[in-house]
Amino acid sequence: MKPKVFIHTNDKQIVGALVSEYSMRRNSKHADAFDVRLIRTEDYPFLRAREGQEYLRDGVTRPWHYDDLQSFTPLRFMPPELMGYSGQAVVVDPDVFAVGDVYELLTRDMQGAAVMCRQRSGSKQKRGFMASSVMLLDSAKLTHWKVEQQFNEMFEMKRDYALWICLQYEAPGSVKLFENEWNDFDRLTPETKLIHNTKRKTQPWKTGLPVDFMPPEKPSGLAPLGWVNRVRRRVFGDYTFLGHYKPHPDPKQEQFFFGLLRECLERGIVTEEMIRDEMRENHVRHDALEVLERTPPLAA
Repeated sequence: MKPKVFIHTNDKQIVGALVSEYSMRRNSKHADAFDVRLIRTEDYPFLRAREGQEYLRDGVTRPWHYDDLQSFTPLRFMPPELMGYSGQAVVVDPDVFAVGDVYELLTRDMQGAAVMCRQRSGSKQKRGFMASSVMLLDSAKLTHWKVEQQFNEMFEMKRDYALWICLQYEAPGSVKLFENEWNDFDRLTPETKLIHNTKRKTQPWKTGLPVDFMPPEKPSGLAPLGWVNRVRRRVFGDYTFLGHYKPHPDPKQEQFFFGLLRECLERGIVTEEMIRDEMRENHVRHDALEVLERTPPLAA
């Protein structure tokens, strides 16, 4: 079985996911040696079945929304099942794009680890939380990953989303670190291997759109902000007063994404009609075609 790259996504991030898939092949010298597959929320009815129900996150409850920007995140635990619990795989968010050769990561010696990833940044790094947005997986060591069952445990208050997504339920010593360049948080340098536009509010293809994700409501840390977000949501609605997506502070990252999207358009991976449809759905910024016109071609 070939090693696989999995990109998990929902409809709101499908353009990003298609660009991510293209980048994995484009920037690898071994593109024929691995497969790339999308994991889409629409193929997993258990995600929609919990619409509007309260689940446990950061020690508090909040409603699950199937159409939230990041409703795909539980599916990052799906690859071992899809691999038949055999072989190595890489799983990435749909806002992660290959700058280097992902095959180097896919074929890496994991030195006995079940998972390799990087740490979260900021306060979550200090708490030992891991960034599961890019993971190298040894599927044979992850037979305990049962996504539908564990997803439902969040609604039974047996599993906290924040702990699950940060790999806090994994056995000690089973998770090891790879270099941060394999999941570079909004940083594009000559060393970057996989760039992750992880700051949702500045994703380059969303600029100007109304925010459609719910911010944290954790009562610790910035306690007043969490409390304000919780009250705002309950009184005014999920996304009221959250403003709009902002331009990315690094123009090079916008150019990189739109350079990849331009090549996808030229190769028929996406079409102008699809981009216009995504603009109407507020999934892609409304000036995307104008940005494409002024974006210079990427280097070969």
